[in-house]
Amino acid sequence: MRVLIADDEPLARLVLREHLEGVPGVEIVGEAATGSQAVQQILDLHPDVVLLDQQMPEMDGLSVVRALRARAPLVIFVTAFQQHALDAFDVGAVDYLLKPVRRERLVQAMEKTRKLVKAPARPAKKIAGRRGADIYLLDPAEIIAFRADGELVHIVTAGQKYLAEGTLKRLETEPALASFRRIHRGMLINADHIRKISPLSSRRWLLTMSNGFEAIVSKRLAASIR
Repeated sequence: MRVLIADDEPLARLVLREHLEGVPGVEIVGEAATGSQAVQQILDLHPDVVLLDQQMPEMDGLSVVRALRARAPLVIFVTAFQQHALDAFDVGAVDYLLKPVRRERLVQAMEKTRKLVKAPARPAKKIAGRRGADIYLLDPAEIIAFRADGELVHIVTAGQKYLAEGTLKRLETEPALASFRRIHRGMLINADHIRKISPLSSRRWLLTMSNGFEAIVSKRLAASIR
């Protein structure tokens, strides 16, 4: 299992690293000292498991998991604060360890995680898009945005546009579209395709997507993109 350690205390990271030494099948692929570093390391390194502190600078552990949504790896929270346990399990944590962490307890949590890593992955769901009489099955990763136009919803990809089935509200709840964010009442964008964020004011942003498409984030929803 590929493991990322995320904790703002160097000593805490060292203890976890030492506890994991000699555990069969465990490879520590990186460390992070802040919440934003943890998000970036997860996206860059693709660990199977992250040992995640709850209280870190910039973003706390719960915010890290919520920001990643379906792209989050398996998470074991490691924290000194017992009161966040229910919130941790609400976001899908595998386990919740209190500091100081005993090696035996950490190994137990890793064994629980190992069983989940070995579980077979289900194939990603396709999104149906219509052009004329033809229906195309699209990979969510190739979709840049969904844009409402009256009663219709258009799918925007790098080279084509399609008509979607269903409303933006329904599409927003699709598990396969976990990387999509609503930026105003008429548009969902794929956050993986954001290439530039330009401030227009203190609470209004202009997004430039991978195909050059530009969209303005509403004041009410700017925090979700930030």
